[in-house]
Amino acid sequence: MARTGVRIPSLLALSALGLTLVTGCGGDKNDTSSPSSSASASASAGASSAPADAEQKPAVVVTTTWEGAFAKAAGADDVKVIVPQSVHHAPDYDPKPSDLAAVAQADFVLYAPFEPYAAKIKEAAGSKAKLVEVNLDNDPDKVKAEVDKLAALFGTTDAATKWKTGFDSEYGKLNKDVQAAWPGGKSPVTVTQVFTGWAAKLAGITPAGTYGPEAVTPAQLAELSGKKPALVLDNAHMSTGTVLPDSGARQVQIVNYPGDDLDLLAVYRNAATEIKKGMGGS
Repeated sequence: MARTGVRIPSLLALSALGLTLVTGCGGDKNDTSSPSSSASASASAGASSAPADAEQKPAVVVTTTWEGAFAKAAGADDVKVIVPQSVHHAPDYDPKPSDLAAVAQADFVLYAPFEPYAAKIKEAAGSKAKLVEVNLDNDPDKVKAEVDKLAALFGTTDAATKWKTGFDSEYGKLNKDVQAAWPGGKSPVTVTQVFTGWAAKLAGITPAGTYGPEAVTPAQLAELSGKKPALVLDNAHMSTGTVLPDSGARQVQIVNYPGDDLDLLAVYRNAATEIKKGMGGS
């Protein structure tokens, strides 16, 4: 994701409204009639920043579906996503008062370092939630490391272990499937955007070069085109158009963010399908 062009909303106005929402939603600590049944158990237990036990999973608020998928993989059931999936560049999102209300009742707020408004959201809402930075990278080793970290915080280690077992099995199948589709049995020469290297790895491909997140310069264009790539794995969320025009390379759009179902495995299935199409397969 890009780290520039971030617009921070007018939080002075949101803070005032957020405090009203907190007063209305949080109420007295002994009040059990909170309108949010998903978070009331956490609030009444007074354990907003403590790991949940085996019978009580935490209320988690995430900035995007990407963090949400990591949280779900780690075992969280109660996950509220702030930024709609339709917003491709998450740092450009302007949080709404309803977002503050959700944060106010959360046990954990998950965010990425390129989303600087996350801490501001928590501050404006007056939340006591634990703010957790997530390393958003779909490289399988990094994914499993983040899932383990979150599961330790949530108290959901068993659920995370089960998910990782399924993940390893599915990833292995996709890896073999894409490699079986290599043209002529040989790895295609491939160029990747800096945040799509995980997709090349899924396909068993070692990138011949990388670009981005900024647009390709004339010097980079000459260098990368000179490698005679067959594929360019572009980042669908940060695309700058045709990356290597006149190179003959097929450009494949790689999606990093899961859908509203927060199914991270669907991201890998989609990438495998698109890469096979790019290589001329079905």
